[in-house]
Amino acid sequence: MAYRLAIFDFDGTLADSYPWFTSVLDHMAARHKFRAIDAEERESLRGASAGVIMKSLGVSTWKLARIAKDFRAMKKQASSGIPLFPGIPELLRELHAKGVVLALVSSDTEASVRIGLGPELSALFVHFDCGASLFGKARKFRRVLRKLSMTKAQTICIGDEDRDARAADKAGIDFGAVTWGYSTPESLIAHDPKLTFATVRDIAAIAG
Repeated sequence: MAYRLAIFDFDGTLADSYPWFTSVLDHMAARHKFRAIDAEERESLRGASAGVIMKSLGVSTWKLARIAKDFRAMKKQASSGIPLFPGIPELLRELHAKGVVLALVSSDTEASVRIGLGPELSALFVHFDCGASLFGKARKFRRVLRKLSMTKAQTICIGDEDRDARAADKAGIDFGAVTWGYSTPESLIAHDPKLTFATVRDIAAIAG
């Protein structure tokens, strides 16, 4: 199936930011007084929902907004040093050349995302919808479709987390799961994605 619009997630899908995330987690735990966890427990939580992770870490709901704000500020400072996954620049250029419209939806800030992509790759995207949202990604997906006058059938969301899969399902669009991000492949496959990508190169198939 060929898609006219690809809505990409950023962290864990285009950008290899998980190592950075784990490197700052202990600092954040000490700063915001939640439970620090070792590498084995971090790995066991990769397929868990955000709610389960927050409960496991002992994060109070009232602290969540402050912690997220702190994470985003630190991420912006580190963005220039966080690499894209190998093959991502070539993939984005190829999709753009083949006429696939590129959009990006992320809970990260647009400034961080643009730094991570760089000016050339950022220019390939026609729309960014970034930042925290009380209503989640599903509403952002619908907003992108309206903005770009695309139908649900023409659109695929490509992401690496369970929340991406759930949001795509809620918005009524196809979901393509990448297997190299934050969530485990097993947890993503449980959501019955339309497509599963084992390598970056596999994503090129969405152009038909």
